[in-house]
Formats: sequence, structure tokens, C-alpha cells
Amino acid sequence: MNFVEYPDRELMMLALADKLAGELADFLRREGRASFCVPGGTTPGPIFDTLSGVDLDWDKVSVFLNDERWVPEDSPRSNTRLLRERLLRGKALHANLVPLYQPAPQPEDVLADLEAQLAPHLPISVLLLGMGADMHTASLFPGADRLAEALAPDAPILMALRAEAAGESRMTLTAPVLEGAMNIHILITGAEKRAAIERAEGLEPLEAPVAAVLKNATVHWAE
Repeated sequence: MNFVEYPDRELMMLALADKLAGELADFLRREGRASFCVPGGTTPGPIFDTLSGVDLDWDKVSVFLNDERWVPEDSPRSNTRLLRERLLRGKALHANLVPLYQPAPQPEDVLADLEAQLAPHLPISVLLLGMGADMHTASLFPGADRLAEALAPDAPILMALRAEAAGESRMTLTAPVLEGAMNIHILITGAEKRAAIERAEGLEPLEAPVAAVLKNATVHWAE
């Protein structure tokens, strides 16, 4: 992995937003379209705030999450809700949101439909991932019920996974889809996560799922 250390979080967020915008602009120039896959949670919020004001052809950018909790969008636990609040506003309001959630009792009930909507936007042009201190990324959690299947080279695009640490059922992109992204960035903060990602380099993905994407990733870190 390529490891980039920043003197503080504010500088990291601004620099990474600029990097992501540049990569998206490059794809738009060359391909006429781009796909941008992003994490949920609050950590990338400042990056989204900056990107939402960047002058890009957002109507030609497809945005989708790495993973989603199986909760409706009006839930405070919804990653889609956070995405709308922080990224899909301002100039980025015109981006095409590809959903990872539809109202259904279980993710398996609509998995095929969600996968069909996502497939035309692959491979991912620009991928931003987070990582937990347990070395999970997207919803590829150590100990998840179908982790080995989600890490396999022949994994489908999307899978429903369940893990004790995850809380709700999750819909997640699988390892081959994440690995296949054209540009891969991982955003982490704090000493605990830095130690975790350094440890992950020497582990198998079943123990440290983030290891599946480290080879071609740039890791961005600030204390």
C-alpha cells in the first residue's frame, strides 16, 4: 500500500477532496462518465462537504455507497441519509445516486434488483473506503456469516452479510468489486487505526478484510 501521512485532519480532508475531484474530472474527460463509491459514517463528512461545491459534470457521475445498513433512509443509522446531507447537495445535487437499499424486510428480497442497477456503473472509477479498528472495510467484517464468499474471486457484485459487530443486516459490495476499482483510497484517523492497517498488511483477508484491497490502495492518515 501507499501510505500518506498528513500533519492534521483538516489538511488531509482538503487534500483528499482535491485528489478525488481530480480523479473524477480525469475520468469525465476521458470516458464521458465516472462512478464514485464512498463510505458511510461521519468521518468522510468534511470531504463530502468540499466535494459538493466542486464544479464537475455531476450529472455524469454515478455515486453509490460501499455498503448500507438495512434501515430506511429516515433512520439516523442510514448511510444514504448521511450521503444526501453531506455530498448530494450544492453542485453535486445532480449526481446519479445508485441505491443499496430498497424497502423490504430482508436485503435478500431485493438483492438481484439492486445488483442489476449497480452493474452498469462498474468498474468503479474512484473508490473511497474507511476501515474499522477491527480491520473491516465496507461491511466485510471479521467473523461475518458469509465473509469467505464475499472475499472469493467469483463473488457476486453485492451480498447481504450479518455480523455481531455490524448490528443490522448489511448490503455490501464484495471484495472483487472493491479490488477492481481504478483508483482506491482508504481514509483513517488516529493511532489505533494506523496500527490496525499496518497489522493488516501481514494478515489474510479472512482475519483482516481490508487486506483484500491494500495492494493497490493509497492510505490517507492523520492523527
